[in-house]
Amino acid sequence: MKKVRYEEMLPHEVVEARTKCPVAYLPIGGIEWHGEHNCLGLDTVKIHAIAMKCAEKIGGLAFPPLFYGEPRESYLMEANHDPDGRIREKMGLPEGSFAPGYMEERRREADLNYVNLLLHILHQFKSLGFKVIVVMAGHYPLLRHATAAAELFNLEARGAATAWACTGYELVRDKIPNAGDHAAAWETSLMMVLRPELVDLSRLPKDPNEKLIGVGGRDPRQFASKEYGAQGLQAILERIEAKVQQLLGPYRK
Repeated sequence: MKKVRYEEMLPHEVVEARTKCPVAYLPIGGIEWHGEHNCLGLDTVKIHAIAMKCAEKIGGLAFPPLFYGEPRESYLMEANHDPDGRIREKMGLPEGSFAPGYMEERRREADLNYVNLLLHILHQFKSLGFKVIVVMAGHYPLLRHATAAAELFNLEARGAATAWACTGYELVRDKIPNAGDHAAAWETSLMMVLRPELVDLSRLPKDPNEKLIGVGGRDPRQFASKEYGAQGLQAILERIEAKVQQLLGPYRK
């Protein structure tokens, strides 16, 4: 199997891969509730797997995923989308675990801290010789932070390297209108293809009329499938490849 994980490469392997295709993929996400049937790290696990698929298909190298640092008080299922406390109860956490201010930082500070962390990483990648850096946000709200960091980086890099941000689903909405959800048919189907051992649909209620906890989108009990996941993955890879080839243009000798 082709090696594409930067942290597992020997120095000469990195040089060879980077010379062929100087692209770095940075998967970012978080850890939060994704239904009773999916792993808690779905966003980051999913996008890391897609990043590795990109590196295998397009070229370049996938870097270790970033699970931490995102503004959790503003963009967390357990904190923002659990009005009746059912997610908290399922996780065995006491009441008040996600009370306002629990992260001990203001919202603006949290947003800026995360953008600065991403900007730091982008400059690190540039120093390692990469010309195109794709920030891949598995947790959809982080696309705004990734885009902000990429734009700042592009200003500061002055053409020495270029960063671009995406999540994947927004690139294929014209082909797959239902692309993008939370722990529903789309994300569950992608995981059924990328990391099937981390999906267990049998954990969901058998009664189709029983509402799922913390799942937003088409019911995975009815609409999730490996076929749908494979269709989505293929469409995402094609769109990212087209964009990466465009971004590589100025750096081709």
